[in-house]
Amino acid sequence: MAKAVRIHQHGGPEVLQYEEVAVGDPGPGQARIRQTAIGLNFIDTYHRSGLYQLQMPSGIGTEGAGVVEAVGSGVTWVKAGDRVAYAGGPPGAYAEVRLVPADRLVKVPEGISDQTAAAMMLKGLTTQYLIRSTYRVQPGQTVLFHAAAGGVGLIACQWLKALGVTVIGTVGSEDKAKLAKAHGCAHTIIYTKENFVERVNQITEGRKLPVVYDSVGKDTFMGSLDCLQPRGMLIIFGNGSGPVAAFDLNLLAAKGSLYVTRPSLVTYTAKREDLEAMAAELFDVVKSGKVKIEVNQTYALKDAAQAHRDLQSRKTTGSTVIVP
Repeated sequence: MAKAVRIHQHGGPEVLQYEEVAVGDPGPGQARIRQTAIGLNFIDTYHRSGLYQLQMPSGIGTEGAGVVEAVGSGVTWVKAGDRVAYAGGPPGAYAEVRLVPADRLVKVPEGISDQTAAAMMLKGLTTQYLIRSTYRVQPGQTVLFHAAAGGVGLIACQWLKALGVTVIGTVGSEDKAKLAKAHGCAHTIIYTKENFVERVNQITEGRKLPVVYDSVGKDTFMGSLDCLQPRGMLIIFGNGSGPVAAFDLNLLAAKGSLYVTRPSLVTYTAKREDLEAMAAELFDVVKSGKVKIEVNQTYALKDAAQAHRDLQSRKTTGSTVIVP
């Protein structure tokens, strides 16, 4: 038997139950992993709360790293003893040992630790598709990135700077502003004190922006639209303040023929060849030193509920890892 955190009903952090589970042998196309590190992400809170519905009872968590113990039939790209990491697939990462679809696994290269891999897969791959595919940024551009001191934000600020892009980032405090600036954010806006739309207009001298990256959702949606140039793109990739309410699509025409998209990592990594190419680019930029993955908080697996409380109260910065 192995220990895991599971949920039997949707709700607050208190529904996270630390319990024993039977894992078993991998079936066709599966691998069994003994995990050494697990990534904490906002999507975990969406699964727990019911914003994204799961069939009960359910595991939780979508990102981890560890060592392959065994593989099922048909699996040729990983083998027992390989160091691997993953993001996505069925929830269940909050566990000492688990079965995963083997086609979701990528090998972790030398020079990247298990904790770094667990902290970077979901956030790093998200950053990769946001800035290299959903909207492929160009040197010399200026962009707005909400929650710039968060896990995705700190990776994005570094990567965007390395690409020659100027980042305007929103943050919630002076400390987070300093953190974002230390990671390549050129301009920070403390949204609790400043109107971010007015500040963007000031910084850009009224030219506004080609793209806005928004993981906050409901509270920032309308303001984000007002930061865009004609034919600009708003990329919603999270719901930190709640989901965006229904709105009249004619508003996009009135504000300058704008684009709005809601991408997901699941779609961008659906094909294994895409997953491998994205992961290779991520590993390369991290190994180059242009992007540093900082694990600023670590929790024991049994303390997953406290990790959720701290994440949702915005007490965390950068990446957080849960250790079995």
